Amino acid sequence: MSFTLATWNINSVRLREPIVCKLLEEEGPDVLCLQECKSPVEKIPMERFRALGYSHIVARGQKGYNGVAILSKLPLRDMGAVDYAGLGHARHVAAKLENGVTIHNFYVPAGGDKPDREINEKFGQKLDYLTEMRDAFYAEKPEKSILVGDLNIAPREDDVWNHKQLLKIVSHTPVEVEHLCAAQDAGHWVDVTRQDIPEGLLYSWWSYRARDWSEADKGRRLDHVWATPDISNAAHGSRVLRDARGWEQPSDHAPVFATFDL
Repeated sequence: MSFTLATWNINSVRLREPIVCKLLEEEGPDVLCLQECKSPVEKIPMERFRALGYSHIVARGQKGYNGVAILSKLPLRDMGAVDYAGLGHARHVAAKLENGVTIHNFYVPAGGDKPDREINEKFGQKLDYLTEMRDAFYAEKPEKSILVGDLNIAPREDDVWNHKQLLKIVSHTPVEVEHLCAAQDAGHWVDVTRQDIPEGLLYSWWSYRARDWSEADKGRRLDHVWATPDISNAAHGSRVLRDARGWEQPSDHAPVFATFDL
């Protein structure tokens, strides 16, 4: 069985329903994981998605904030959600495909503006969230699993447009990278995107603040696809659909793809 998966922080699934449909029509991934849906589950516009062949959904939502959803052409079984750090946020959901692969869809807290938990509660929440992810992976080693989502951290020097300038900017600080890598190591997760594209600058997010985001190209790789070692070698074809950042009324994130032959 071969299937292609995409992950995309959509920044309101209802507002950006047209470009979600555009992606489904033009790219046709078998599974699309969305973050920051900003919608209760019952108000996600599934009618159009079903018309395009995406008849299966596993989601957790809340009004106006957060929210994660897995849309699929393939049957899914809801495997629940974990409220890491006890924030009461819809930031995680898991589903299992019929081939036994479990997909975890995460939306890690952004962390606010100041990388100091003493003065910025949101930064502390982000670090606590990552710590609880780490502890969960230690407690129960994931197998035959894929983890995707907006993890809100660009870990490598070539995951940002300027490593030195961003060392004190939330999403690339050493303490965040350390926490993310600890969670990754705890589950022995393989960074599939960088397995396929091992070298060079690679981004999935460009700020709305840039007048010309593409020309300025001050991006960060905040969106990730990981897999457990037992299936990571089956992954290939990783790419970022950069063009989607320039679609009408876009998200500030671009979709990230990977294909698995299992």
